[in-house]
Amino acid sequence: MKFEISNGSFKYKVTEDKILHNVNIDISAGDVMTVLGPNGSGKTTLLRCALGMLRWESGTSLLDGRDIRHIPPRELWQQIAYVPQARQTISPYSVEDTVLLGRTAYRGALEPPSKEDYDIADSTISRMRLDNIRHRSCSELSGGELQMVLIARAMAAQPKLLVLDEPESNLDFRNQLLVLDTISELARSGMACIFNTHYPSHALRRSDKSLLLGHGGITEYGPTAAVVTEHNIRRFFGVNAVIGEIETDSNIYRDVVAISIDRSTAARSTDTTNTPVVATLSVILPDGSAATDINGLIHTAAPHIIGRMGMPLREDGFNIINLIIKAPPSEIKALADSMNRIPGVSVKATYAKGEQA
Repeated sequence: MKFEISNGSFKYKVTEDKILHNVNIDISAGDVMTVLGPNGSGKTTLLRCALGMLRWESGTSLLDGRDIRHIPPRELWQQIAYVPQARQTISPYSVEDTVLLGRTAYRGALEPPSKEDYDIADSTISRMRLDNIRHRSCSELSGGELQMVLIARAMAAQPKLLVLDEPESNLDFRNQLLVLDTISELARSGMACIFNTHYPSHALRRSDKSLLLGHGGITEYGPTAAVVTEHNIRRFFGVNAVIGEIETDSNIYRDVVAISIDRSTAARSTDTTNTPVVATLSVILPDGSAATDINGLIHTAAPHIIGRMGMPLREDGFNIINLIIKAPPSEIKALADSMNRIPGVSVKATYAKGEQA
């Protein structure tokens, strides 16, 4: 599966400036992409244009090379599922019936749900930890509970591409992690996911690619580690921020801390993330279970690797790999982030003294 936006532009009125201007993205099976930007920059509009709910002024959305406007709706919505922002609802449907609606694209308008439809809805409800509210009406749910139900409804369609509009905004910490873990798990199973978020740290830790949207139609797209930088946060949000690292016993996690509003009218400082540095990347992985994924990532990064050492600890069930890398910090961090998202893998990067990390 490959989904693309080619030169997508949009504005609501003939007289206004474009909200979106020449947007270009491409994601494939297993990719996670985040969309970030300040309020009013067009994040939700982008998703609606991408899926054909709004018509591009110019440009196209392509699914496996086909313009989605030319794909029959039933076929399209078997391959793509959309989760809007949760709103208060007066829907009389129960949680169970709402999740079952996710199977609608697989049957005729008057055709009753099959046993397979019920089984898939039931397993999805359990997967999203909704068993205790399955018989409640959606009109009785909190915003956070409703958001989880809408995500479950989309997952029940078993799409190739899952598109979510701020899926974690109304959720507490635990349910945010549940949603993010589910997105990561779906990506590992081969599904592609796109989601809007107000949390740059979620993008850093969960997504392969990111699209930054700014006022006036400016965009920045690419690998998340290269896009979500202090320089770009200042450029797109007008905020001075620090991207720091939080070290645990097994991994290093990156977070974004907003420091102050950037009121400077002077030219912004130059982004230095493209200057190559020397670093080591230490990886501990379960014996055999993650080797294929890790080796695939190492192969992709091969042009930057100047040394490698591997040591199996078979009696303990682990393999240890040390890589010596010379590359821009954004690429080293992107490699570490990708490895970090593989279950059971521990990764830490150490930079040579004096190098800019």
